[in-house]
Amino acid sequence: MAFLLALDQGTTSSRAIVFSESGETVAVAQREFKQNFPQPGWVEHDPEEIWTSQISVAEEAIATAGLKPADVAAIGITNQRETIVIWDRKTGQPIHPAIVWQDRRTSAVCDRLRADGCETMVRKKTGLLLDPYFSGTKIAWLLEHVAGAREAAEAGRLACGTIDTWLVHKLTGGKLHITDASNASRTLLMNIHTGDWDDELLDCFGVPRSILPEIRPSSEIYGEVANSLPLAGIPIGGIAGDQQAALFGQTCFARGSTKNTYGTGCFMLMNTGEEAIESKNKLLTTIAWRIGDKTEYALEGSVFIGGAVVGWLRDGLGIIKQSSEIEAMASSVPDSGGVFMVPAFTGLGAPHWDPYARGAILGITRGTTSAHLARAALESIALQVADLSYAMSADSGAALPEMRVDGGASVNNLLMQFQADVLQSPVVRPTVTETTALGAAYLAGLAAGVWPNREAISAQWSIEQRFEPSISADQAAQWQTQWHRAVERSLGWAREQ
Repeated sequence: MAFLLALDQGTTSSRAIVFSESGETVAVAQREFKQNFPQPGWVEHDPEEIWTSQISVAEEAIATAGLKPADVAAIGITNQRETIVIWDRKTGQPIHPAIVWQDRRTSAVCDRLRADGCETMVRKKTGLLLDPYFSGTKIAWLLEHVAGAREAAEAGRLACGTIDTWLVHKLTGGKLHITDASNASRTLLMNIHTGDWDDELLDCFGVPRSILPEIRPSSEIYGEVANSLPLAGIPIGGIAGDQQAALFGQTCFARGSTKNTYGTGCFMLMNTGEEAIESKNKLLTTIAWRIGDKTEYALEGSVFIGGAVVGWLRDGLGIIKQSSEIEAMASSVPDSGGVFMVPAFTGLGAPHWDPYARGAILGITRGTTSAHLARAALESIALQVADLSYAMSADSGAALPEMRVDGGASVNNLLMQFQADVLQSPVVRPTVTETTALGAAYLAGLAAGVWPNREAISAQWSIEQRFEPSISADQAAQWQTQWHRAVERSLGWAREQ
């Protein structure tokens, strides 16, 4: 029996999961870490806390499984994407807290680049939009605002990377400075058609090539964990951004197959095979994975605040004590009582892409209760996802046959049923919902020879529950109309007058 260790480094917690070669979960360990908000719209993490939390849960998961490092065939890494760390090559110390994907501090930089006419070039080469969400302007901000950073970068003394790069750096004792194609495709600095960093993009953002990692395939043996660590000698065999890993874990290998992950945000990806489809509906064209010399692409839509809205009800409003209470509270009322919540706490992602949008709750009356707010919060997640689905169908020219779901909130039956209703398409929840970590394990297992091919992996996927639409298409359209009225009122709210 072979075992794989998946390191799932997320936005709010670090997790480690041991999988068997049959794709079953053997052991899980998780640790939350601190979220820092130094200014409105700014979000930062401590890179060292990310590392210590990740290595500690990795050791815990291995111990819980009753395994030794020699029992683990390979490590797969999946990570929050777009979050950026820059560190000193000599000391290994970060020069600044990590700037998180949710951070909006570079909105004005994106506006300036757009005014300078860079957007078309960026869109053609990267498949992305000029938005603070992506890494390029974050790197540029750090180089400009950290004392001495620009000079140190030009002199070759700094290294930069997304969280996968940081973890590999730490795991290998600084020997490897690499990323995979899926993570690189989220930086605004990689040409997704050539598969390499692009000089014109680097000039546009003012980022020296010397600080960037080498781009590698998503599945290969990159190296081993350093001897100084308790996991010494385990091969590192897979890397993918969290959403691409979930697409792989859902075995969405066929063109047109689609998944949605309900995490801090929501992320819908559709496999488009070896064709990079240029979206006409403000979706992203991204690299799904590169295996060997074959690159496959996906269309992606991103919702910035998905499950995080439930965290806000818990931590901000205090109307629930545990996130798991949300379904019972929302189910205690037959509907939201006409209340619509737009959780644009850090702007809106696809298909609006408005960094200046802010949260709104509309339709409140004297009869509105906390249960109505709870239900409106859940419905806001599904309504945002439905917007992505419609845009994806328009770009691909095909209706969504079904949507495979995963992530923490996918266990919420009320949410999944409402999702099927507004989509007017079946929603399918697999037996294993830890598909992000599972995808990382699959990529590592392919590299280590645990599975001979993708067909062997596909044979392991199974359905736990299928949700069919229970309302009419007209009713679903009415929900969407009201939702779009609410969204319109949130757009541009934080823009300076």
